[in-house]
Amino acid sequence: MSSQAFLDAIKNRRSLYAISKEKVVPVEKVQSIIEEAVKHTPSAFNSQSARVVILFDEQSDKLWDFTLETLRVVTGGGEGFSSTEEKMAGFKAGYGTVLFFEDEHVVRSLQEQFVAYQDNFPKWSAHSSGMLQLVVWTALEAEGLGATLQHYNPLIDEQVQKEFGVPESWKLIAQMPFGKPVAPAGEKQFSPIEERVKVLK
Repeated sequence: MSSQAFLDAIKNRRSLYAISKEKVVPVEKVQSIIEEAVKHTPSAFNSQSARVVILFDEQSDKLWDFTLETLRVVTGGGEGFSSTEEKMAGFKAGYGTVLFFEDEHVVRSLQEQFVAYQDNFPKWSAHSSGMLQLVVWTALEAEGLGATLQHYNPLIDEQVQKEFGVPESWKLIAQMPFGKPVAPAGEKQFSPIEERVKVLK
């Protein structure tokens, strides 16, 4: 693969909120993509601290149902809550959701082994998770699936552990609903690249 082909894949990855349950990519293929991403995405000290739960169909629906009810309790519902209901319905309309975690047991173990770097391991863990999220998101897009990245943690952490049998040491980082795109992404605005990249020759 050329660098341009790789960058084109990155460019094509967008936040797609309008998705459907149509399985344009088989469940087994989605699983294989995510397993490869988890296996090969780099991590500090080769910690391999990333953990993932893939929810399909009814399991994904369950996540967005209890997320909606959690938000209803937290916000008190009310007149403005209809927009939140619409958003949760949009995520539920997809056929799956990827839950990203970092195993805090692994992070703590590294902190104990390498005391001089102990303050940095949680940051490096977050960096690794961010890379994994981008790899998964881009790979799903390349297969024709739309996705977006959401963050309802820590509000839903306890229920995620309970409903999906997640170990206590797994810290929830992000949620990625995905499905067949049914509407294009909106136009994206960019800040001037000259203000964001400094080149010294």
